[in-house]
Amino acid sequence: MKTKNLFLSLLMLAFIGILGTSCSSSLKPLTPSHFNVTPSPLETVGTEVPATVNGVFPEKWFNSHATVVVTPVLKYAGKEAYGIPYTYQGDKVAGNGIVINRNRGGNVAMNFKFNYEPEMRESELFLRFNAKIKGRPVKLPEVKVADGVVATSALASALNTDPSDAQDAFQRIIQQKQDANILFLIQQSDLRSSELNKSDLNAWKRRVKEAYEDPRQNIDIEVSAYASPDGGLTLNERLAAEREKKTSSYLDKEMKRQDVNTDINARYTAQDWEGFRQLVESSNLQDKDLVLRVLSMYPDPETREREIKNISFVFQELAETILPQLRRSRLTANIEIIGKSDDEIMSLWKSNPKELNIEELMYAATLTDNKNEKEKIYQFITANYPQDYRAWNNIGTSFYREGDLNKAKQAYNRALQVKSLAPEANVNLALLALNDNDTGLAEELLGTASGAKNLEQAMGLLYLKNGQYAQAVESYGDVKTNNAALAQLLTNNYNKAAETLKAIDNPDETTAYLLAIIAARTNNFAEVTSNLRTAIQRNSSMRMQAATDLEFAKYRSNSEFMSLMN
Repeated sequence: MKTKNLFLSLLMLAFIGILGTSCSSSLKPLTPSHFNVTPSPLETVGTEVPATVNGVFPEKWFNSHATVVVTPVLKYAGKEAYGIPYTYQGDKVAGNGIVINRNRGGNVAMNFKFNYEPEMRESELFLRFNAKIKGRPVKLPEVKVADGVVATSALASALNTDPSDAQDAFQRIIQQKQDANILFLIQQSDLRSSELNKSDLNAWKRRVKEAYEDPRQNIDIEVSAYASPDGGLTLNERLAAEREKKTSSYLDKEMKRQDVNTDINARYTAQDWEGFRQLVESSNLQDKDLVLRVLSMYPDPETREREIKNISFVFQELAETILPQLRRSRLTANIEIIGKSDDEIMSLWKSNPKELNIEELMYAATLTDNKNEKEKIYQFITANYPQDYRAWNNIGTSFYREGDLNKAKQAYNRALQVKSLAPEANVNLALLALNDNDTGLAEELLGTASGAKNLEQAMGLLYLKNGQYAQAVESYGDVKTNNAALAQLLTNNYNKAAETLKAIDNPDETTAYLLAIIAARTNNFAEVTSNLRTAIQRNSSMRMQAATDLEFAKYRSNSEFMSLMN
């Protein structure tokens, strides 16, 4: 009996072993034919490498008790990057994985992405399997599903984006205007002494004399006489003309008395409806909306006057508060203040810089191409105008253009210490963030940079880094830069991209390299080699980049191309 039981136990153990072996062997190696990768080869979108793998587990392949974790692995330069793992399980497994029926098999889709690194251009994409049946590991070999990464979008560069200089407010000619009013009694044109002795009229005359005697100021005088619109047109025409004549005569005598020899340009307006409208709009009249509605409804002056007078309760208030202000002559002094010439500004900078105001100093920095001289001017501004952030920002842009990004960042932060929302400094710090592919910080900074110079270029670069190519094209507009052309290239507008690149004032190696990519995509081999040769002449490192760039993969068997790469 014992012998029989022992025999049955051994038989059961053997059966379990066979069953286990059978279960294990049911997970057979998969092949590349079971998977399809989109895109293939992989391609950067902004600063990432996204991909989709569509696969199939064949019928009878998946064990009902199996769990299979599939991890995308990108191998490059001795390193590995990992995508999101996907867990699949048999229909008799208790878990949260995606269930695959043993008899029917199943189609699967895996979406994942890698953070791009330049070495990934030469890479291989594998699917790695971690399989178990009833908790026991089952070895499955990796499956290679794609080769390489097209990294054209990664050519977007913050260092190819011009930083935001804070602008000076220097004006060579400043236009000023000074007004004074002489008021008249209703239906009269006499100049009253109470009006001629008003403080604002005396101040006006002093300003005219001051401008006339200053060789850096030009002046002309206007007289505009008016009648209020509450009389008939004939009466108002006569009144306005008389007021203009008497005002001009008075002013002519006053100018001669002060030895001011300038022309007086005079005119009159019979019914000052525009002035009437402006005064009503800015008034506190209870029914001003009603009056303004009448003005808009009746363009004919006589009809307007009649309809307004018909509103008797309103007209009384108009007669007391608005109409007296329209019975006037307005004196206008148009003054041009002529600023210092470029030579005068630079001479004073060298001899006596404290004679220059801050706007003239900021402007002086734009008059020299000597970076040391520029920095001296900006340092002088920071010492003498410590509450103005602009010089610190522009010191930073000088460092940025020289490639000294650490010093640039320090200067931009000093600008923000002076003014926390300095728009140009925020644009420039955003460029530094984009150089580090920190698009979140860049977006936050650009949100507080309204009105800054080159903001649209920084926004375009942000869109490029985020893979939003159409928005980048729109943001760049007609700007002629490598990044603008790259946005056009990535939206497949090759003709426009080539036009942009050829219009760049100071083309560099990237300019030529992008032209070579356009030529490759449009099957123009002569232009490919010509532009790559130019790019390599400008920067020899472009040879290695072109040799490993999948944009040119179809030419790797071409002897002329390979000669250029060697």
